[in-house]
Amino acid sequence: MSVLVVGTTALDSIKTPKRENPRLLGGSASHAAIASSFFSPTKLMGVVGGDFPAKYIALYKKHDVCTGGLEHVKAGKTFHWSGEYEVNMNNRRTIETVLGVIEHWQPSVPVEYETTPYVLLANIAPQIQNHVLDQMARPKFVVADTMDLWLNIALEEVLRLLKRIDCLVLNDSEARQLTEEDNTVAALPKIHKMGPRYVIIKKGEHGSILSSPKGLFVAPAYPLRKVVDPTGAGDSFVGGMMGFLASQRTGSVDRNLRRAIIHGAVVASFCCEGFGVAVTTKTTRAQIAARVRELEKVAGF
Repeated sequence: MSVLVVGTTALDSIKTPKRENPRLLGGSASHAAIASSFFSPTKLMGVVGGDFPAKYIALYKKHDVCTGGLEHVKAGKTFHWSGEYEVNMNNRRTIETVLGVIEHWQPSVPVEYETTPYVLLANIAPQIQNHVLDQMARPKFVVADTMDLWLNIALEEVLRLLKRIDCLVLNDSEARQLTEEDNTVAALPKIHKMGPRYVIIKKGEHGSILSSPKGLFVAPAYPLRKVVDPTGAGDSFVGGMMGFLASQRTGSVDRNLRRAIIHGAVVASFCCEGFGVAVTTKTTRAQIAARVRELEKVAGF
């Protein structure tokens, strides 16, 4: 089945202690859609300005990502984020954020997208996430990603969204912020009461936790010897997870979601090995399958 990915389509300028790369293809929708496309037909919704390079459109199409929902505002500027990482690659600071055309974006879902069964609301303002859901025709499974910014400035919209989705993805600090609960595991039932039946808490290099009606599932991250750039890893994780989930024809949601999380973790590992989508876009299904087998072996007992 197909996946609709809605989120930011951006130009990222990334600086690490060893290298600097300006205006790379980035944004939550870009990373997630490319990751999803390894497993399922994927449709992209976003907005870009007149400065968005044609080579990035070609890159979407190379991965068979449908761009019929990508709006072009020729007179505007593409959303741009600039950030710098410290030596350990876990800490970063934002240097500049230019919202550009995304600031006043009110997406209109193309008619041919309205019946897409799997919907991934990648990290973007919850007002936009709710607006997109208003236009969808009873999707089979909806996943939403969020971040601390929206919990600070748009909590009411986030809470409205949680009542409408099947699965929420957030990191451990955001789970604590949302529930005012210091213990991550204790935070999970409080999030379930807000709406979603499934909750996934991302823990970066330490993997993730799935909470579902069947209980908890703790998944490892793929162990990397070297991280070049972690930007977009979380988006690649949720995109790969969603694409794999949509590709499954049999089995329960719980079982398939557990397997999907492993596949998402593997796609995210490739993202971390290069700047932007440089490595992800050169990865093959065979390489993904090989790492999935490695991860299953490492995690087995």
